Amino acid sequence: MLNNAVIKPLLLYMAVAVLAVMITLLSRTFAQEVPLVIHLDEAKWTPPGGGNGFPVGVRTMTLGVDSESGGVTYYALFPAESHFDLHWHTHNEYVAVLSGSVNLVLGPESHSLSAGSYIVIPGGVNHAWDVPEDSDVVILVRRSGPADFHFVSEN
Repeated sequence: MLNNAVIKPLLLYMAVAVLAVMITLLSRTFAQEVPLVIHLDEAKWTPPGGGNGFPVGVRTMTLGVDSESGGVTYYALFPAESHFDLHWHTHNEYVAVLSGSVNLVLGPESHSLSAGSYIVIPGGVNHAWDVPEDSDVVILVRRSGPADFHFVSEN
């Protein structure tokens, strides 16, 4: 049988653990996003970057980061005639083409995409982007977890 010297600390520990879980659940329930309105034509793009597998000249604008998953939402502008090498991410990626056109290799299939196209790229699936020579492409990207890039050798 357990005596009071063991039961009281155990009950106190359990009460604190239950309280911690309740606070966590309540904070998630009542956490609110901050209102945000951004117009694409007013985007404050990063300076052109890229190389080492990334499209040369790529520009981005971060819109937000999910406080729970670490997933980022951002605009990306890939210049005409740019290429994003074959790669994959740990987490799912959700993409909407906002302007221009782009060719996407997604797993074993190729897709020609234009403004209004929506793509779901599951984590672990190889993909690559090629922008035609006629115009830049702008995409809206949301990730279900922190961004990571694992480039794949295209032998």
